[in-house]
Formats: sequence, structure tokens, C-alpha cells
Amino acid sequence: MKRALVAVAAVALVAASAAYATKPGSGSRTGTARVFAPNPVQDLGIQTLTDQKDAASAVPAAAYHSVTLTDLDGSGYLSGKWAVVRSQTGPPAYSPTNAFVYDRQQDQFEQVMAYYWITEAQRYIQSLGFGTSFRPVNMRPQAVRINQWGADNSFATDKQDEIRFGKGGVDDAEDAEVILHEYGHAIHFSQGFQFSTEEAGAISEGFGDYWAVTVTEVVGKRLGVPSPDPACVADWDSTSYTSSVPHCLRRLDEGKTYPADLVGEVHADGEIWSQALWTIRNAIGNLKADTAILQGQFGFDGGTMPALAADIVAAAKSLYGQATANAVTAAFHDRGIL
Repeated sequence: MKRALVAVAAVALVAASAAYATKPGSGSRTGTARVFAPNPVQDLGIQTLTDQKDAASAVPAAAYHSVTLTDLDGSGYLSGKWAVVRSQTGPPAYSPTNAFVYDRQQDQFEQVMAYYWITEAQRYIQSLGFGTSFRPVNMRPQAVRINQWGADNSFATDKQDEIRFGKGGVDDAEDAEVILHEYGHAIHFSQGFQFSTEEAGAISEGFGDYWAVTVTEVVGKRLGVPSPDPACVADWDSTSYTSSVPHCLRRLDEGKTYPADLVGEVHADGEIWSQALWTIRNAIGNLKADTAILQGQFGFDGGTMPALAADIVAAAKSLYGQATANAVTAAFHDRGIL
């Protein structure tokens, strides 16, 4: 969750596609769309932007980026191999030509954001070898519900097998880093990650924050969108509930250490874990870091930060050798975890 945590398992894309059978589809697997990358505040560096009740005029046109949607099922709706909009506030996004071009005042914009960023996250995971060289990670259509949660919060749940995005303040699905944070929890569910301790919950919150940043950095680089302050998470969403500048839900560079800074709250404690992962990424690069982190997380039994850190070090050594494992160990050591 953004501020709390629940648990997600598998959905049938067939059922979603059947529900959309009343209109003609495009038959195409690709489409066009506009999205934020990752959000207007991070992208443009304008800390004074505010929601203004979803007004299109609240965000400069420069915040929108034209992208290609991939892996669609051809139905004309936002339904595909790796993401499916299960339900939403307002009418579902539909195009017989797969052209999904909206602005933030339109309900369909957040649907596009969720589809695009979840699909890009899964494509990135597969580019690392998961599903081919390694076990798959959440390699299925991820169900999402958009703006049907009245609170300013979002969550993933394994009981309904979905991610639900809230609409309080800035609509959560307008910020790619909120979308990807929740997808981070879905990744953990798919890997058999056990949420049996407070530290396990903190790890998942920290990983969600890290995952949000690493994916938006990778996709942003491809789109030519630099990140002036990547360690700041959910800059746009957080304008609704923070007064300090820069606006951040949380950061990846707070300098917290284990166990001295543990306070028993999963989001605060997660900043210890997220900074360790961020340091690893900066030391060995995103490809090695994200592969070792994902590989090390399989089957985590819900224990302590040191226990999972040791698994990630072992994965790094197996994949890339002792020198890389030493760099990973040093990052965890800096946070007091190892």
C-alpha cells in the first residue's frame, strides 16, 4: 500500500475480454497513448503544481508524453497480457483504433496510466530474464480497479487478486510511482513472499518504493525524460498531503540504519531497506541490481532484513561473482543490515 499493506494472486484475462465483446475491437496488439513520466512534478520540476479538482489546466501540456501501448488483446479496451483494467469510475477507455489519448480531467487517463506502467514493469522484468532464464515473476495479466476507492490511498490484495487505486487528493493512478509501488507488492505475492513479521512488511514497503523508482528511471531514460530528484518517491501524489518542498511520499536517501532507526511502522522502517537497494543500484547498475534483488526474494519466509539481505548477496554472487557480491554486501552494511 501507499500507507498500509494488504496482499494479490491470479486473474483470468479471458473473463475480462468476454465482458468487452459488445463493441468491435481493433484486432491490434499495439496502440498509442499519452501518459505522465513518471509524474508532472518529477518531470517538470515544478513544486507548486496542485490537483485543482482534476482540472486539465492544472498541469502543463509538457507533462504529457506520447507512448506506445503494447501487449493489448485487440478488444479495443485496456486489456492485455500483463495488465487489465477490471473496473473504473466513469466509462472504460475504449478505442476501435487503439488510440488512447486523454488528459487528466478525463477518467480514462488514469486507466491508461495503470495499463502502461504495469505493462512496462512486466516487460522490464522479462528483459532481465525472468520467465526464460529464471522463474517468472507475476507473469500474468494484473487486474486493476481505477478511482473506485474514495480514500487517498491504494492497495494490492491477494483475496480479490487486484490492485485498487484511490481518488482522494491527486488521483493515485496519475502518479506512475504510486502505480509501481503497488505493483511491487504484487511482485512479492507472486514470489511466495511471506508477510509474517513487521520487518517483512517494511521490506515490502521499501521494495515498493525502490521498484517505483528503478522502473521509472529505466522507462524515463528511454523516453528521454530525466529525473532531477529520483530519490523522491511519488512527488505528484504527495502534493495533496505534504507541505514541505520537495514534495515526497518517502525518500530513498534518508540515512536511516538498522536496527537503530526501527520504529515499528512498516513505511518508516521501509526507508532503511529502500536506501540499501538504491545504493546497490548505484553501485552495480540497474540490470545487475534488479536481477539479483528479484532472484533473492523468491520464497522469503517473512523473517528479518538481515536474512533477506543474505539471500540477495548470495544471488548476486551466484549470478555475477564475488566482486559484485561484495558491493551488495557493502550497501547492506552501510545501513547496518549486514
